[in-house]
Amino acid sequence: MKVNVLEAKNRLSELIRSAQAGEDVIIANRGEPVARLIPIPKEDSAGPLGSPARILAWKKRNPLPESSRRSAEEIDADIQAERDAWD
Repeated sequence: MKVNVLEAKNRLSELIRSAQAGEDVIIANRGEPVARLIPIPKEDSAGPLGSPARILAWKKRNPLPESSRRSAEEIDADIQAERDAWD
């Protein structure tokens, strides 16, 4: 569903209910999409939003691709190489 800003202002409660129900709600300014209403996920067993436990649980579900993984030693070596290049 796409609505303009004035319509969104007048129907905000209805639009929030639609977003909670899973409908994609886009708010447009003069026809140009500028915002999207999405529901905030309910807290799960990992803890409240932003908690370290929840962040680590997300990280476990979404690991870095193998090509992007580096060890601490590799990162330290890259940092040192960058610093050496400054001199």
